[in-house]
Amino acid sequence: MTDVLDPSRWSGVFTALVTPFRDDAIDFDAYDALVERQLEAGVAGLVPVGTTGEAATLSDAEAVALIERTVKAVRGRALVVAGAGANDTAKTIAKVRAAEAAGADAVLVVTPYYNKPGQAGLLAHYDAVATATALPIMLYSVPGRTGVEIAPETCARLMEGHANIRVIKEAGGSVERVTKLRAVCGSDLLIHSGDDALTLPFLSLGAIGVTSVLSNILPESVVAMVEAWRRGDRAEALRLHEALATATAAMFVETNPAPVKAALAMAGRIAPELRLPLVSVSAASQATIASALSGFGVLPASADRAA
Repeated sequence: MTDVLDPSRWSGVFTALVTPFRDDAIDFDAYDALVERQLEAGVAGLVPVGTTGEAATLSDAEAVALIERTVKAVRGRALVVAGAGANDTAKTIAKVRAAEAAGADAVLVVTPYYNKPGQAGLLAHYDAVATATALPIMLYSVPGRTGVEIAPETCARLMEGHANIRVIKEAGGSVERVTKLRAVCGSDLLIHSGDDALTLPFLSLGAIGVTSVLSNILPESVVAMVEAWRRGDRAEALRLHEALATATAAMFVETNPAPVKAALAMAGRIAPELRLPLVSVSAASQATIASALSGFGVLPASADRAA
């Protein structure tokens, strides 16, 4: 666990992987190709079975199969941080233990959704989960999805009580949260941006990486931006941030992961399939996505011309 919690292992781009489907079954061949492309682009981590992976509509067996597949493909070349959250603490612990058995390096644990626990409930929930596993836990605060946010003070108490809680995916859409988290939790807290549009601002305030949706389709560009920042080339990082801005916005023109799956389908990498209640993006959104990605060289020439 000590090696996995080395800050250098969490620095950089972690891709929140989509789950490709074909005829409502997981398309493992497409998934393997996506994983390999991410590794070739130099991502530091892969996050299967998260929000972008449509975890809410995966069976337990499907989730385990995806984690095992990812671990086998990665072969130690990147961290594998498996999504393992639920709105029931007992189910969360079961998912975490299954991810551990499947070989994940760490787990991403979202705040319980729908129940809307208060901070005392969040503290008790994460206490129970952290006690049940030796794996590092990446806290996941995304109030837009769950209705609750992890307070900095709650994060600090969890860090005090558990050596395996040192990382947070902050997806509340607030740059100010980075400063608040660091003020209360100290620099030992490793912060990831959970919003692609805020990656560069987060890095400038002390975050060390991003758990990215955009990198599913543009991994080389997202890695290049973060690497430019890390080596001190602020001008190049800003240039790349601005170059990616329209594509970033297009990935959220409708509910994630519908836009990024549409983009990957346009690129010929997966089938354009989601599981209900999510549906494919509208024709207007498809046009927006195609236009935003034109010039990056990831779409066929016909799609670029149409954009």
